[in-house]
Amino acid sequence: MALREKHLAEGEHIVLDLRSHWKALAEPVALLVFLLAAIYVARWLTRDSGWSGWVTIVATVLAVVLTVLFVVIPVWRWNTTRYVITNRRIAYRTGILTKRGRDIPLYRINDIQLEKSPVDRLFGCGTLIVSDATEKAGLLMHDVPKVEDVHLRLQELLHATDDGTDDGERPPTEPRRR
Repeated sequence: MALREKHLAEGEHIVLDLRSHWKALAEPVALLVFLLAAIYVARWLTRDSGWSGWVTIVATVLAVVLTVLFVVIPVWRWNTTRYVITNRRIAYRTGILTKRGRDIPLYRINDIQLEKSPVDRLFGCGTLIVSDATEKAGLLMHDVPKVEDVHLRLQELLHATDDGTDDGERPPTEPRRR
């Protein structure tokens, strides 16, 4: 559910359209492999018994339920979660059935934090925490691929219109007050 051209204001354009790093899929995929192995082992252990068919059916039904809950839904959620950075705002969109989103105008941003765990450094991703001038908690952008490049690009956007001539009363890209 990313932003499309029809969702952009006049003069606004998409700078970055991001999805979480594929690292977020490692756990669901590992669980899927484990479930397939469990079905195989259950079938192999009961191959000579009279109730091997029932064990296989129960193991398969259980595996299907667990696969839907812990593999299909997380992959679907990953696929529907997007971070879009335009020349005017950061937009977060997510949701499978209920779509949710949050937009932060660039002129409202007053802090950008960067976090990279050792695993994040290994995969080349990290978390950006974008704080704005509101009472809401900062926008957490988890598992952002090439997080340092995104951080740098975001800094460039924030300071693109700052010519150093303002009086310091408003952020550089904030619209004039009347």
